[in-house]
Amino acid sequence: MIVRLLMLLLLSATVDAAELSVGASEAEAQETVGCLFPMSGRGGLYGRDSVTGIELAFEHLQQQPYASPPLRVLFSDTSSKASKAARQVKNFVRQNKVRFICGVVNSSIALQVAQVAQEEGVFFIGTDHASSRLTEGEQNRFYFRVNNNTAQSMRAGANYIRKTFGRGSAKRPLRLAYIGPDYDYGYQAWKDLRLWLDKERVRYRVETVLWPKLYESDYSHYLEALVEKKVDLVVNSLWGGDLVAFIQQANQTSLFKHARFANFDTGGNYEVLSALGENMPAGLILSSRHHNNWPETEHNRWFVKRFYELTGRYPSYAAEGAYSGILAISEALRLAGPDASDDVVREKLTQLTLSLPEDPAGFSSFMNPDNHQLQQVIAIGETVPDDRYPPARMMLGKWVIYRPESVD
Repeated sequence: MIVRLLMLLLLSATVDAAELSVGASEAEAQETVGCLFPMSGRGGLYGRDSVTGIELAFEHLQQQPYASPPLRVLFSDTSSKASKAARQVKNFVRQNKVRFICGVVNSSIALQVAQVAQEEGVFFIGTDHASSRLTEGEQNRFYFRVNNNTAQSMRAGANYIRKTFGRGSAKRPLRLAYIGPDYDYGYQAWKDLRLWLDKERVRYRVETVLWPKLYESDYSHYLEALVEKKVDLVVNSLWGGDLVAFIQQANQTSLFKHARFANFDTGGNYEVLSALGENMPAGLILSSRHHNNWPETEHNRWFVKRFYELTGRYPSYAAEGAYSGILAISEALRLAGPDASDDVVREKLTQLTLSLPEDPAGFSSFMNPDNHQLQQVIAIGETVPDDRYPPARMMLGKWVIYRPESVD
């Protein structure tokens, strides 16, 4: 069913309101969920992995000792376009009577989708975008996010920098370069990193800040600028195919010998590790929102193994994000009960606790009621040789683990 569904999604890339669904039938469903992902182009893997992640969420729910509310999940291809995604939200609500929107990869698109979902009076469960703007300032009563945001990742990253590189001094501050995508996600990651470096009392000097466009093809100009500067650390917040292209091109320069390199939010995504294979350098400092080789728990081993059995490949973090989104919706509805009002469902989402594949033993992800941001453990590591998950030849090791309550 998954293969057929994905083929249909790719063929229906121009359709605004999806007629494709998984889960319960329209007649049996207690609620309908409309999911928005890119299904083609450079970001298409995230959508395809998300579909499989949602299938695995239904499989997991069927294994539980309690009855889960029957959900119907519809999919639509955003084509990574904000105007199309906003139109799809309205179509989902008005044509398909959805109560929940889920997904969205691009943070700029997510900002617009969150506004439209609020106007339409439906919940938006964010599964795969990270700008902290969505969980800052005035609370959006309909928005909840189940993956790390840039504030969380950069807080852990700043803590890692202090412990690894030291606080520096007035005479010898840490020499820092930053390169990030030229849109909201990149801007927020840089803002959040500086905020937390200041709170960690790290003395640093910014040598250069670079803003390549999203889906840039040639990074030679940026690489030349980085190599020209005397820096101790290059912090990169590119993601997906952009990060793969950057590292491939950086391998042709002296960058990785010139300075340490870190990507604290998306760099350790399996998509990047697998695409680079033997060309992934050792010793890069990376993290991700889900890791195939950490934590070594039964839940994570099952998730990774079943994903591979269904697709013949290992999951990117998008799969676990979408999996988490469906579990969050199911659990909130189960606790709220049938015919619950929006206020009751919102209360249950605010109080949510979930056991997820990315959770280490003894920890469960939990929602922050003040900003509707799920609190999770962040694992930062270095690339080390590991051929258990081909075509990747490097995975992360030398882990440093940050629990929400223990980042100091």
